Amino acid sequence: MSKPMRGKTRGPLTKAYLERAALHYLERYASSVEGLRRVLMRRVDKAAREERCDPGEAAPWVDEVVARYAASGLVDDRSFAEGRAASLRRRGESARRISMKLREKGVDGDLIDSVLEEEDGPDGRAAELAAACRFARRRRLGPLRDPGDRPDRRDRDMAALARAGFSLDIAREVLDLPDADALEDAMRGETV
Repeated sequence: MSKPMRGKTRGPLTKAYLERAALHYLERYASSVEGLRRVLMRRVDKAAREERCDPGEAAPWVDEVVARYAASGLVDDRSFAEGRAASLRRRGESARRISMKLREKGVDGDLIDSVLEEEDGPDGRAAELAAACRFARRRRLGPLRDPGDRPDRRDRDMAALARAGFSLDIAREVLDLPDADALEDAMRGETV
């Protein structure tokens, strides 16, 4: 007895299919130009493995679809980077971590620097300190620990902030805050 087929049998990969797949993806996720290209190329690679297309013929279709959607504004690296950077800053991510994540998504380095400069304003250090305070609050580090445990856990807290991409000066400043109220004040940008 033969096994029943899982799912429906798919036809050959077409340019129209790639356009629909791109639109469907962009309805659900924000994406950079390179991110959309990678998603569509994965579809082409899968179809090629299933012998539903010639990758040499389908790759130019991906480039055409991505170029057309970028020209129309459906996919825009600047708006993607701005939204992602703002979101990550609110979570308490460092500028280094934000830069790394945006580079992974295929955003240009100069654009990342420009977006971070706009996001952080003229005083990037204040934005970095506020982000480190948010990170410490989320992870319950430094001033949020039990006062008896703080000296013993200082090195671990320092390491956690360093792994998150914060500089030694910023990490020390956060960990030297006396209590949770001072952490909240520093997060709002009030003098410590």
